[in-house]
Amino acid sequence: MLLARNAGKGAAPDYQRHQPEQTLLYQIIEEYYPEFQASLEANGRTLPRYVQREFEDFLTCGRLEFGFMRVRCEDCKYERLVAFSCKRRGFCPSFGARRMAESAALLVDEVLPQEPMRQWVLSFPFQLRFLFASYPELMGQVLGIVYRTLSTHLIKKAGFTKTAAQTGAVTLIQRFGSALNLNIHFHMLFLDGVYAEDAYGKMRFHRVSAPTIGELSSLAHTLSQRIARFLERKGLLERDAENSYLLLEQSDEDVMAPLHGHSITYRVAIGSQLGRKVMTLQTQPSKSQNSGLERVAKEAGFSLHAGVSAEAHQRDKLEKLCRYISRPAVSEKRLALTTNGKIRYQLKTAYRDGTTHVIFEPLDFIAKLAALVPKPRANLTRFHGVFAPNSKHRVQVTPAKRGKKPDKPEAADTDWLDKTPEERHHAMTWMQRLKRVFNIDIEVCEHCGGHVKVIASIEDPDIIEQILKHLKQKAAKADTNHHTQPPERAPPLTPSLFGPSQTRLFN
Repeated sequence: MLLARNAGKGAAPDYQRHQPEQTLLYQIIEEYYPEFQASLEANGRTLPRYVQREFEDFLTCGRLEFGFMRVRCEDCKYERLVAFSCKRRGFCPSFGARRMAESAALLVDEVLPQEPMRQWVLSFPFQLRFLFASYPELMGQVLGIVYRTLSTHLIKKAGFTKTAAQTGAVTLIQRFGSALNLNIHFHMLFLDGVYAEDAYGKMRFHRVSAPTIGELSSLAHTLSQRIARFLERKGLLERDAENSYLLLEQSDEDVMAPLHGHSITYRVAIGSQLGRKVMTLQTQPSKSQNSGLERVAKEAGFSLHAGVSAEAHQRDKLEKLCRYISRPAVSEKRLALTTNGKIRYQLKTAYRDGTTHVIFEPLDFIAKLAALVPKPRANLTRFHGVFAPNSKHRVQVTPAKRGKKPDKPEAADTDWLDKTPEERHHAMTWMQRLKRVFNIDIEVCEHCGGHVKVIASIEDPDIIEQILKHLKQKAAKADTNHHTQPPERAPPLTPSLFGPSQTRLFN
């Protein structure tokens, strides 16, 4: 809920209240979401309630008219208002940025130890993306297969057995691609090695070398086969000598299925162009791409990448990586309108064929946003191995020392014993997030340097209206006074400003 601007060269940026109603994304949704709903209702369909709430809450996010907090400096009594967030997980850039900052800080400060980490990214064929969007519980089971396969590889590579060593990972499930398409894939932050107990019961870390192209290809093949067998046992997949087919029963009343399908395959979901490929802008493909140096393998529509890592001392790099994989789905900076009223969205990185932008009709753009909304109670962050909440080793390896109380406290770092439960579960305040991510210290008054604290939460509509009306009148009065004051002029002449020869003019 903020914008940052520089107060001067080298100075920390000031805090400014975000005004979402002035952003292009807000204006598009405000204008075209009712029309999108009406077009669905004309065909006897309606969006699920969880998707409707995503749009409705987005239109109230950051708006003072729907509630706010009052914060005041304890010294000079200067006040400001901070609007409430929507707290939704779909496409809101403002709350998405807040969640990104909170997730990254939590992982770096409390979960990930000071050991080398590697990012493993697994992408799926179109059919499985559709399956996971419709059945999140299956996505969780497939994630278990993926973790067990990769962790077994790391343990064996380190020279241990699964009973003698353990590794750990945190998975952030992303649902979007660079073109606002529905692209469910796994970003897994794995320990670049394993933990094993020494003779004294202490967990010791053993690093492994980076995966080779051959290892990645073998792992991608293993994952594709194991996931296919799992889906066959579930009765959801049928394979022949050449192809695989998903066996899904779809209801004609399921309005999200066609939205998901068209988003996954880059096709128009509504209107006269229904089913056609989304319009794109392309340039000449770059010849500088050298895929041979990438740590990536592809197999039967699966893609496994493991080319990004952070050393134990690179905590800043690790936090940036955590922010990247937990970033919001929509970037307002890459959103624009064309001269004929269509919506142009710039890709973060140009595709191999030279595609740089995608262009949507307004209603199709709303359909793409609707497809990005996850189903309720689908957890998009998962902890595995030694980082799992039920792991007996979590208290020994994580910086926050959270986890099950060890049977022998002396076998673990006992700093956690000196903390209260409130201290161990303390989360960063929104003020601390601003300072950490954007270098904005809102806990310090910008006028006098005093301490700022929250003094009230205003939610009553009548009180909200009175406060905003008062502030509007006050701003109008200040603006009027500013324009009615006479122009600046030189100070009046006085005897003290001149020598003795000129003093007589005033006698």
